[in-house]
This record gives sequence, structure tokens and C-alpha cells, in this order.
Amino acid sequence: MKTTILTDIEGTAGSISFVREVLFPYARRALPRFVREHGKEPDVRRWLDQVATEHGAVCDDAVIVEVLQGWIDEDRKHTALKALQGLMWSEGYRREDFTAHVYPDAVEGLRRWHAGGHPLAVYSSGSVPAQKMFFGHSDAGDLLPLFEAFFDTEVGGKREAASYARIATRLGHEPGSILFLSDVVAELDAAREAGLRTVLVDRLEDYPQPRTGNACNGHLRVESFDAITP
Repeated sequence: MKTTILTDIEGTAGSISFVREVLFPYARRALPRFVREHGKEPDVRRWLDQVATEHGAVCDDAVIVEVLQGWIDEDRKHTALKALQGLMWSEGYRREDFTAHVYPDAVEGLRRWHAGGHPLAVYSSGSVPAQKMFFGHSDAGDLLPLFEAFFDTEVGGKREAASYARIATRLGHEPGSILFLSDVVAELDAAREAGLRTVLVDRLEDYPQPRTGNACNGHLRVESFDAITP
């Protein structure tokens, strides 16, 4: 059986700065207009009402927008915020306000592995819809056809070995036939504990101080997808 490639996104396939310098600021700027134009739609209203309830039953949308913008500034991991950000990003992708940054070597590697018969999957802390938007509207075009599966933290935390065991089960593959790519050593530790093979992607663009020796904790280290042989 061909090795299955399971990849992280931020800091691995794409730059860390894209989320912090493009997506987050876009959502913050778009919030007032988005709420004004879509605030009465059920899929938006439910999340706005949840924020209002948690903030003391505030009903004024202007105040709710201020609360949400504050949460963005705090990088708060809140379900309502993530859902609303996802809706705004989806609109932004459709409007072609931006495209998702994927490293050129990652694009080439993913295409090469797909052509070679290696199943490809994604495991990221961002929601599955957000992952699909990312790869469907990348700098290199629509990369979605390359992937067979997408996983988010619904399967569990990325630093928990059980999460990777669940992914292997859902893929229907033995853990040892899956190669996990990430820029976070703790995630790789958890994947290795579950029996997966691992590679630390240590991009100098995202990590100016190379992580070598003990900092790799025994994981194979590369600086680009070009150096990975499944």
C-alpha cells in the first residue's frame, strides 16, 4: 500500500503569517459590513445571538461587532467567532478579495505525491470547511481534487495520540502507513505515539532559528516538501 500523506496547514503547507496578517485582519475589517448585510440570515443570526447571550443579552449588533473584534484581537478560540470568521472568509474567497498562501514546494510536492498514487489528507485546527476554502482558493488555484479527506479537532486535539489513531481508523489505513507532516514537535510526538511516521517541516520563513538536534525530538527534519520521500 502507498504511504498516505497527512499534512498540517499553517506553518507546514502554508505560511503562518497568512492567517495572522491576511485572514484575521480581513475578518476584523469585514465584520461591520457583514453583520449589516447578513445579520438577519439564520446561519449568521444564531451565532450573533449566542455572542449576545454570553455578553449579557446585549441586543445591539454594533456592540456585538465590537465584542467579536475584541475576540479577534485576543485570538480567542470561540465557536461563534470561528463560525462567523469562516462565513466571512468564504465570502472573501468568492469575491476574490484574497487567495490562500501555499508554499510553491508544497504545491509541487502534493501534486507529485498525488500523481504517484499516494492518498493525501489534511489535519488542521481550523475547521474542515475552512480547510476546503483554503485549498480550493489557493495562490496555485483549486487544489481540492488532490485530497481524499479532511480532519479538524472534531477528532480530538492535535497533541493527543488518540486523535491520530482515530484518523487512521477513519482512513482505513494502518498507522504505520501514514506519514504526518507538521511544524509543531508536540503534534509529531502525539502522532508518533499513535504509530504514525513523522516529519518536522521547519521552514526558515516561519522559524528563523532552525530547530536541530534535540529540538527535533527524534523526528526527521526538512525545510521544504522537496526533501520528503514518502
